[in-house]
Parts: sequence; structure tokens; C-alpha cells
Amino acid sequence: MKKKLMVLGAGFPQVKLLQAARELGYRTVVASIEGDYPGFAAADEIAYVDISKPDQVLAAAREAHIDGIATCCLDTGIKALGYVCDAMKLTGLNAEAAERCNDKYTMKQAFARAGVSSARFMDVHDEKELDDAINALGYPAVLKALDLQGSNGVYICRDEAQLRKAFDNVCQLSRMSHFILEEYISGNELGAQAFVYNGEIVYILPHGDYTYMSKTAIPVGHFVPLAMSDALEHNVIAECEKAIRALGLDNCAVNIDLIEKDGKVYVIELTGRAGATCLVELVSIYFGLDYYKMIAMTAMGEDPRDFFKSGDHLGVANASHMLISERTGTLNAIQGLEAFKDDPEIYDLSVIVKPGDYVEKYSKAKDRLGQVIVKGKNYEDCKKKLDSVLEGVRFVVG
Repeated sequence: MKKKLMVLGAGFPQVKLLQAARELGYRTVVASIEGDYPGFAAADEIAYVDISKPDQVLAAAREAHIDGIATCCLDTGIKALGYVCDAMKLTGLNAEAAERCNDKYTMKQAFARAGVSSARFMDVHDEKELDDAINALGYPAVLKALDLQGSNGVYICRDEAQLRKAFDNVCQLSRMSHFILEEYISGNELGAQAFVYNGEIVYILPHGDYTYMSKTAIPVGHFVPLAMSDALEHNVIAECEKAIRALGLDNCAVNIDLIEKDGKVYVIELTGRAGATCLVELVSIYFGLDYYKMIAMTAMGEDPRDFFKSGDHLGVANASHMLISERTGTLNAIQGLEAFKDDPEIYDLSVIVKPGDYVEKYSKAKDRLGQVIVKGKNYEDCKKKLDSVLEGVRFVVG
């Protein structure tokens, strides 16, 4: 009988994880709420559950008799993943580490105890504590909900009016009774992907980020290699290692958000899953392997280190970017795709919308219309090709 892997989430990124698992010979179960999600067609079995509810996921996992559980590019199921791993003694993120990933306040406390370089912060329960916090930290500051993913519930506040509006918004969005106010660090945003197995940090790969400014800076793409001095690279690696150890992350991929200012690196946050917006592909291309397969193997209790070592390790330069709309409305036409057909430097150019669809002005990852991933001899080659695609492909929205 085939070993069975449960994948949390049925969106576009999880489809590739499901496909990789099936190629490895595993039977797959996709866990998700009902909806028009592409992962349902890619799986052998479906468990209709709310993946933000650990008890529901555990019940479904036991009923399906799974041998492993995984996710990627999605924070929603992280607590459930840790809960199931502990309850069923599966390989993966444990429940305590998952809780630290899921709660920004708990994460920041762990950073402080471990001496991780991170922005100063204060816990906020009400408007009086908000006043105390802004008096201590000053403007600009960042107000963050503790239980929301991505950029949702994160607001840069440059004056009192913005702070009050952000506070009202966070109160409505979050299910928690407190938030954090954090000093705003203006610098160069970057990130890193990493992997931990049995306490060993297998790799840490710094990468550059392309961002789009909405209510805060939202990642819309990434690139490697990232040009930096030896001293800065050492600082990045050291802070990433400390942050991974601080949260107790193990047997998982790791996505790390960073910012650099005046040669010093600050950890914004990290979580025990592979990053979104083409970061799994970034790792795959750079190291010459299928990173989705590495994630699936680990969840099934297989040692991924030999698989990692079997990669080409060519350090292949690559860059990616979301395809987005600057307007909300009906998509009337998609122009320019044919000009890039069969281009050997384009690893992926895919569109997930069609004329007639209603599209949103980009403000979060779910608003993306597609993606482009390019590879080349160096970063300059990749940037040139990426720019040509972003200029050449047009979404006509009325």
C-alpha cells in the first residue's frame, strides 16, 4: 500500500507539492475548505476541513491514516501541522514551534530572549497602551495583528490619524485581544530560504525581494544571487541561524523576512514553511533540484539531505515576479503572451485568469493574475528578461 501524504491547502502553490508527492509514489490527501481550488483535482483524496482548526485537521488525518503532513507557501495551516505532527508522531514542525510561528508577539519574545536582531516592539491591548507605545517608539511605527498572515493586518503609521485608523482596522480583523506596535526600520528589504532537518540547518540562501507598496510593502517577486559584502552575508547567516534556533524550528523549510539598514540586518519574522511568490521555484532552480519533492520527502520521514546533495548546485541565477493589475474591474484582454512563447530563458510564464474575470487592484497575494520566472547567467541577465516580460504582457481591465 502506498504511503499517504496530507497537504494543507488546495491553492495554486499546493498543486505543485501534490504533484511532486505523487511523482515520488505517495498517495495524496488535500485538506481544505470547500471552494473552487485547483488542488482538489490534483489530489487522490479530499478532506473538507478548515485547516486553521487543528482539531478538525487531526480528525481528518486520523480518518485518512496518513503517514505525513506538509504545506508550503501558506501560513493558515501551520498550527494544525504542528498539532498533527505531535499527536501522530510524524516528522515535521512541532506544536510549540508552530505556535511561535503563528503568533507575532510570542515570536518577538523568543527573539528577545535569544538576542536576535529585530525591531523594538511593545505589546498593546487598548488605546491607552497604544498611546504609551507610540510615545516610547515614535513615528513612523508599524501596527501588527498577531494572528494574520502575509501583509494582512500590518500597517505603517506615520502620524496619529493613520495610527488610529490602523488600530480600528486591526481590532476588526484580528481574533486576538492584543497587538504589537513596532518601530519602523527604513532599509533594504531582503529575505532568506532555509531548511532544517534533525537539528541541522541544511542551507540558508539569502535572496533579494521586489516589493509593491500597498498599506505596507508587499513582496511580489524575488531573485538570486543577492550581491552583498562578505560581512553582510555573514550577518545575514548569523541572524537567520539565531532566529531559527529561537523558534525551535526543525524538520521543515523556513521562510525568513529581513531588512538591512546601514550594514546591520534585522529579522522581521520567519515561519516553518517554504516561502510564497515563487520562492520554492527560486530554491529549485538555484540548487538544481525539485524543492517540492524535498519538502514532501521530509514530511514522510525520509532524510532529505542526500536528495539535496544530489542537486546540480550550479548556483543558477533566477528572478520572479507576480503578474498584477493596477486597476480593479473586468479583465477584457491579455496581450503580449505570444511574444515570449518558447523563450529558453523563461522558466515559467503562467496566467491564472481569463478575459471576463473580475480582478482586483493588487493589495495581497491572492490578487495576483499570474507569474513569471526567468533564469540566466547572472542577475543582470535575469533582470533584463524579467523587465521585458513585465513591459510586454498587458492586462486590459475595464
